[in-house]
Amino acid sequence: MAKATGKPESGLIGIVVWITGILVSLAVGFGMVAETLTIPYIPAIITIIAGWVVIVGAILSVIIAIFNK
Repeated sequence: MAKATGKPESGLIGIVVWITGILVSLAVGFGMVAETLTIPYIPAIITIIAGWVVIVGAILSVIIAIFNK
């Protein structure tokens, strides 16, 4: 695991990567809920439930990150 070098750029890059991850998670979750993204051989209801788990997890991640600061 890489250590932070103390440079301000490393913190900024970390925030950008984290925000990108949250946005991708939300996009995938909402795609699964709307049945735009499907998983072959998996029933639609399981995909929808998994989508909601991804959405709730992403939102909880944001809330926890805010309270940890």
